[in-house]
Amino acid sequence: MRLATIVTPSGPRLHVRGRSGYVDAGQETGNPDFASLTAVLRAGPAGLDAVRALTDRGGREYRPADLGPAVAAPERILCLGLNYREHALEGGREVPTWPDAFIRGPDSVLAPYADLVKPALTDRFDYEGELGIVIGTGGRYIPADKALDAIAGFVVLNDASARDWQRAGSQWTAGKNFEGSMPIGPEVVTTDEADMTDAALTTVLNGKVMQSARTSQMIVDVSSAIEFFSSFTRLVPGDVIATGTPGGVGFARQPPVWLLPGDIIEITIENLGTIRNRVVAEAGDHAGWRWRPAGQLKPGL
Repeated sequence: MRLATIVTPSGPRLHVRGRSGYVDAGQETGNPDFASLTAVLRAGPAGLDAVRALTDRGGREYRPADLGPAVAAPERILCLGLNYREHALEGGREVPTWPDAFIRGPDSVLAPYADLVKPALTDRFDYEGELGIVIGTGGRYIPADKALDAIAGFVVLNDASARDWQRAGSQWTAGKNFEGSMPIGPEVVTTDEADMTDAALTTVLNGKVMQSARTSQMIVDVSSAIEFFSSFTRLVPGDVIATGTPGGVGFARQPPVWLLPGDIIEITIENLGTIRNRVVAEAGDHAGWRWRPAGQLKPGL
């Protein structure tokens, strides 16, 4: 099953991919709460079953620009860093033996085909193609062999990062949380339709392949990521886990490659789809703003 959030005149509404086009989940189930992905997930298996029953109906086709963030309002995005060997090494880091974790806030999500705003306060805006996990039932202390039971589905995402902000201090939070800096979508694809054990992940910038890897190369795989995060926090329906990016990011190239206005960045994951964003400049004059990192980048992510 493929679930998309469509921006309509009534606001963002959950739709399911039908026999043709998309079917409005809230309208066609008769449950207005099901206009929200989070509400469907909180309803448990009954909610997903109600929406799944719509997949044999005909729906309406929408333009890519009509798709909103596939998870419109996650309470949080739990993230893994340095989760591919090549990415750790290209940044001058040791391959980690313990997961590097950080968090993104909900206002950092962006629609899968929307303009990606390059923050005015960074000159080092970078791409990170990643697999995202969307939590269904969630819970605490979820063992790896039960992890799939806790997952609603998967998404493609771009953990776009302001490297100068990320490295100006000892924590990554600032560089990873600029507003609207994480495109996510195009759909949430449920676990019965997409196996992410060994799927191809590709990032293309202006027609050039920059990242090419397989999810089987992750150090902490999907099931282990669920087990790890549920060790210390209760995963809840609608949480997103970003599983880390492979090698080939812009900062590690010689010379470095930064995202600039006019660039087109595309990320594709096999069986999930492609997100595509045009980079644009942030509006307004912020040249006099006090907080702006300066100097050379420190080694690391």
